[in-house]
Amino acid sequence: MKIKVGVIFGGESAEHEISIISALQAINKINEEKYDIVPIYITKDRQWYTGELLKDIDSYQDLDLLKKFATNVSLVEKNGRFILEKKKGLFKKEVAEIDIAFPIVHGTNVEDGVLQGYLQTIGMPYVGPNTYAGVVGQDKMYMKAIFEKEELPMTKYVWFYDTEYKNNQEEVMKKISKLSYPLIVKPATTGSSIGISFAEDETKLKEAIDDAINYDTKIIVEEVVKNLKEVNISVLGNYEHQKLSVIEEVVGKNKFLTYEDKYIGGGKSKGKFGAKGVPCVKGSKGMLSATRKIPADLSDKLKKEVEDVAIKAFKALGSAGCSRIDFLIDEKKNKVYINEINSIPGSLAFYLWEPLNKDYTDLLEDMINIGVKEYKRRCSKTYTFDTNILQGFANNGLKGSKGKLK
Repeated sequence: MKIKVGVIFGGESAEHEISIISALQAINKINEEKYDIVPIYITKDRQWYTGELLKDIDSYQDLDLLKKFATNVSLVEKNGRFILEKKKGLFKKEVAEIDIAFPIVHGTNVEDGVLQGYLQTIGMPYVGPNTYAGVVGQDKMYMKAIFEKEELPMTKYVWFYDTEYKNNQEEVMKKISKLSYPLIVKPATTGSSIGISFAEDETKLKEAIDDAINYDTKIIVEEVVKNLKEVNISVLGNYEHQKLSVIEEVVGKNKFLTYEDKYIGGGKSKGKFGAKGVPCVKGSKGMLSATRKIPADLSDKLKKEVEDVAIKAFKALGSAGCSRIDFLIDEKKNKVYINEINSIPGSLAFYLWEPLNKDYTDLLEDMINIGVKEYKRRCSKTYTFDTNILQGFANNGLKGSKGKLK
């Protein structure tokens, strides 16, 4: 009997469209001899849909039409079964059953632990990071605090709330003045370079902060690494066991890798699925649009340092599944700085595993197996204990009681 895998994607996120691309890539590569694939699309207004048409990239050109022909559903647990049931109608008709969820989501409200929290609340097995790892993997401020505690190499930075800046701009600018230009301004919880700007002076800095505030309540400002080489590595596993991919060097057209560098290429599409099974957006090569050098041109010393820091970061954040960890290298000083972790990276970083003879289908199966192991581990732990505290309150009577919980 095949395992029923519910691939969840979309959501109320600035990276909504990127999630669709990543999910359809994976759906196109999951081994259909072993798994039944159930696509689950979350719209930007947080409605859940399923249906075979969701496997086709062309379906997303007209979302009103998609909603008309896909089935609006809720994911619920009933008697130990996890089912998608139809939301509309007099009776809650069962549409599909799922054995394990596979969230392929990016950004706030989905990748950041919110979706994982719901799945864990109803007791459903799922692939990838848990709620805690999702939170710290999405919030750069939390992430940096943990990296600092683990003494991992980072650039100098400051952070602040949007209200602090609006109410006392002078104080925040004084705080930032301890850093050296040029600076990078980032919303704390966005991904795909959304809302990130480069600032060479105070005027540009203020413009960058104003833009970042549109996307988040917490803003990070950090020093730019000079003589920059940007490299990434993928980590597969959990807190017990980890495997490393090859290291890539990413080359963008701008001072830092922008959203356009990552996703809006100048190449022409090759039909519904382009190179390596990547869903294509018209006029774009999608996730493969950025220039990549694989493996990266690094000395053995720097390669070893990137690998060691990647493992430490992955374990410190308690991540699971397949993550991508981004690094900044000062080529003149030969110094490595960790930038951030992507707990559910675009394309699930499949291209970093191919040079090791692990194709995308094998990577997806490894991720599903890790998800099953993580679920069994959670089930082996004790989260409740017997207590008679409520019996005591029942005997004494709660109504009108002046007793207090201590």
